[in-house]
Amino acid sequence: MKCLVMAALGASLAGLPAAEAPMPYGPVPTTAQLIRQTNEFYGFIHFTVNTFTDKEWGEGDEAEAVFQPENFDPAQIVRVAQEAGMRGLVLTCKHHDGFCLWPSAFTEHSVKHSPWKNGQGDVVRELADACRDGGLRFGVYLSPWDRHDGRYGTPAYLTYYRQQLRELLSNYGPISEVWFDGANGGSGFYGGRREERRIDNRTYYDWPHTWAMVRELQPGAVMFSDVGPGVRWVGNEAGQAGDPCWNVFDPDGQAPGHADSRLLNQGMRHGKEWIPAECDVSIRPGWFYHASEDHAVKTPAQLVDLYYASIGRGASLLLNVPPDRRGQIHAADEEALRGFRHIIDATFAENLARDARVRADSVRGPEKQFAAENLLDGDRETYWAAADTATNTAVEFDFGHPISFNVIRLREYLPLGQRVDTYGLDQWSQGAWVEVAKGSGIGNCRLIRSGWVKTERVKLRLAGPACPALSEFGLFVEPVGK
Repeated sequence: MKCLVMAALGASLAGLPAAEAPMPYGPVPTTAQLIRQTNEFYGFIHFTVNTFTDKEWGEGDEAEAVFQPENFDPAQIVRVAQEAGMRGLVLTCKHHDGFCLWPSAFTEHSVKHSPWKNGQGDVVRELADACRDGGLRFGVYLSPWDRHDGRYGTPAYLTYYRQQLRELLSNYGPISEVWFDGANGGSGFYGGRREERRIDNRTYYDWPHTWAMVRELQPGAVMFSDVGPGVRWVGNEAGQAGDPCWNVFDPDGQAPGHADSRLLNQGMRHGKEWIPAECDVSIRPGWFYHASEDHAVKTPAQLVDLYYASIGRGASLLLNVPPDRRGQIHAADEEALRGFRHIIDATFAENLARDARVRADSVRGPEKQFAAENLLDGDRETYWAAADTATNTAVEFDFGHPISFNVIRLREYLPLGQRVDTYGLDQWSQGAWVEVAKGSGIGNCRLIRSGWVKTERVKLRLAGPACPALSEFGLFVEPVGK
């Protein structure tokens, strides 16, 4: 993607001095955060011994021989993800059961003792390569909790954990996301002893040192946990972001596995750091494949609703699609994803506002660089910006003829921070402006299902602590009877 910049661009027009871009407001995203957030839609791949034992959480006592996919096909998994519109995949390289999907040098509890490919297989390698070949980003999940390893709960386990993380970050090419789960401590089969082990999840893992290692080995990776530091958990596993869901957050007093779910869900308007929300949710009732759930896959309409409740509230969506015992995405999941993509593509195929005449009550300088027409050019790297003093402003769109729409899309220019507090949209009806939608917070993407509106003109109203910098305004039609 082209470089997103915060400095002034271009030369002056008609000999007038060039206007400078607005100063950023509050925290702003890093390059890695910006790439992750604007890519919006990723897939979660839950796959391990649980797939074959029909469990959600393995006990840690599963034999390596249990893992034996009939026909693991990473190319099929990547193809399904591509067709669904996903931009990357995150693989559960080790879940809580401790079984490793790669031949780790630091444990015998891995695919190297599985009959799959006579112990010569490496799920991480094959899926990472398939993602790279298919143009998808690849991320890794390494559970901090290990119900198999006898060192869990002692300082020695942290050395083991970081050794495994170093393997994943050093041997599989570029990693886009490192996913740290908040589940930790409880019953297990630790080193062959069935017992309960508890830890203080605020101090035991010494997260700052682990995060520093990730930054050293994969500086382009975004780290996920309850509190980031790259992206934060949304506070539920239902795929529902708060309304609003602010990108900024204050992690003080919070820790992975020990955070306030309400604050995670909504964010903090005046938080200290840019830590946007990521919504993790499964296409099935469970996270791992179970044949008994083949009839319970979310419908295309349900997936579309999740899209609006996550991406449509400025968060990103991490949708879990678990491979079956063949090692492939089941036909029921594939069909649901295909139907979902059809609805999304049909909805956003045409911006009905694209050819409108645009008039903003404030524009920053004479340059086209900040013109209101940038809202309609389909380029997220251009934006309209108002003068510094115009913190309560409006833009009118005249279509020249009546149009009908039922979806509104707004996007802020994220390198300048989250600047808009509230928005409203009015339609011109019988000689007066009538409000059809309003809300708080925009961020990366704001989708509003407005109900059917038919009009020749609309007005977008914005208010906030800093002048707005918006990269898109769009009006669309979601198909009826989806």
